[in-house]
Amino acid sequence: MAILKDFTADALNVKIMDSRDHMGRVAGKEAADCLRRLLSEKETVNVIFAAAPSQDETLLYLSQAEGIDWQRVNAFHMDEYIGLPEGAPQAFSLYLTEHIFSKVPFGKVFLLNSQAKDAQAECDRYAQLLRDYPTDMVCLGIGENGHIAFNDPWVADFCDEKLVKTVPLDPVCRQQQVNDGCFARLEDVPENAITLTIPALTRAGHLFCTVPAKTKTWAVTQTVQAEISETIPATIMRRHPDATLFCDSDSGSDLL
Repeated sequence: MAILKDFTADALNVKIMDSRDHMGRVAGKEAADCLRRLLSEKETVNVIFAAAPSQDETLLYLSQAEGIDWQRVNAFHMDEYIGLPEGAPQAFSLYLTEHIFSKVPFGKVFLLNSQAKDAQAECDRYAQLLRDYPTDMVCLGIGENGHIAFNDPWVADFCDEKLVKTVPLDPVCRQQQVNDGCFARLEDVPENAITLTIPALTRAGHLFCTVPAKTKTWAVTQTVQAEISETIPATIMRRHPDATLFCDSDSGSDLL
């Protein structure tokens, strides 16, 4: 296993590994190291998790890490579809339950309710939880259109006054869910979602962003090289004081 390239783009740390598994292993280790350090300094730590196949390896190695007092860690997730049938396998809460929430004994797990009859009230409820439990760390990915969470370019706002909001999903974002194998057809993908906003994510002290696969090459290249703007929402990480982007040789191929 090898790190093919390790550099900075503005303030963003970028690490390109030789394989997807190695990418997840390194990202999981660094996230675990950060958690241990935070737990040595604070009584409790609050973490937001992304839910997507891109996070499989990172969550696997993070959940296997030793020496973490998970009962002092509280967990959030960053987005959820609106209108999925109850129990739908595509629910992000189900993904995170299967990949990490059920694997380690978190102190508290706060889930977005995709079945809430009043989506705005659900946004308000979750925003208050984020205020009550200020975020220390975020494990996230980048979408094919450069989004983070469901902050697509046309709704992204680096200065958003809200912490949680409802958003329409653009066709590229929805098609990604088909490309990832989460839905069979574009028309099956919900058109709206609840998302944490960009300020809700970037106010955390530490960001660990894992982005594998050839389908993400363009998004990774733009995140590192494009002008910092809402046109490529993920570029905001280049202003963050402690953010690391982990890629495999496919997603990072343009940067090698």
